[in-house]
Amino acid sequence: MRPDDRRYLPSHEWAKLDDETVLVGITDFAVKELSSGNEGDLVYCDMPEVGRLVAQGETFGEIESVKAVADLNCPVAGEIIEINAEIEEHLEVLSQDPWRKGWLIRVKPESTSLDHLLDAEAYEALLEKSEH
Repeated sequence: MRPDDRRYLPSHEWAKLDDETVLVGITDFAVKELSSGNEGDLVYCDMPEVGRLVAQGETFGEIESVKAVADLNCPVAGEIIEINAEIEEHLEVLSQDPWRKGWLIRVKPESTSLDHLLDAEAYEALLEKSEH
């Protein structure tokens, strides 16, 4: 089961409320799909500028592996106030720890409600359906 302290998008991003901000990252499932379990397969992550305003569901960047390019979608509307600079230089962090060290951006959200996103149980059910 994925962590239940955060919410999920069907496109495999997660959002975690952290005081008045929201941390955003991608799930272990997304990392595995992109890298086939080989952390060296992740080759590039295009991160947004700090200060950029994003709408809920808007693409804020992309991540590239040797086999695919995937858009990164923002689960909440707000202002990007921080990016995880370590990810740009060390994509293997995503493979090693997508839940804590592997966060991508910190957003000052227009609303701190994450009720519009999937909870961990609903996200797991979505993954089970996609496997069949």
